[in-house]
Amino acid sequence: MRTPNDSFAERRKTAQEARLKLLTKFASAPKPTDPAMQERLAAREAAAVARSARRAERDALKAAENERVLADTAALAAAAEVHERAEAEARQAEVNNRTACVVADEAARKAERDRRYAARKARQG
Repeated sequence: MRTPNDSFAERRKTAQEARLKLLTKFASAPKPTDPAMQERLAAREAAAVARSARRAERDALKAAENERVLADTAALAAAAEVHERAEAEARQAEVNNRTACVVADEAARKAERDRRYAARKARQG
């Protein structure tokens, strides 16, 4: 640290010592060929492999869930369509039944009218 009384030579010496400390720090750092560094690197790689395996498993589960949801949705849609079609057929059958009843009633009325007409003509003679 600089103080007002430091001379240029002292400041230069202090800076040189700081550079040397930094160099010794990096020189004492473990090398990539060091067994401890190899062990740490292997642990990192194992963790990365495990992480990617978990991610793949999670993705597979999501894909299976999505397929199941799609299948359920398709089944529900098919069931709703069948139900709708059955209701439409039932409504159509009801309309056909009413129409048949109206036609039958009209035919019965006509037959009754014709019978009365024929009876009147027979009486008149």
